Amino acid sequence: GTEARTWEPKRLRLRLFSIAGRIARRSRRVHLRLSAHTPWVRLITTAIRQLNPAPT
Repeated sequence: GTEARTWEPKRLRLRLFSIAGRIARRSRRVHLRLSAHTPWVRLITTAIRQLNPAPT
């Protein structure tokens, strides 16, 4: 039910790679920190969480 369902593969790839981010390693874990100023970053983080759920 979001606008991302209508994105073509090229547009999706462009939006994924245009988000500024940093890979940080702490306590033997790897964290991906994304810029909060990108308009669709919330949509991307939701998708990543659904694809890779946190371990329990």
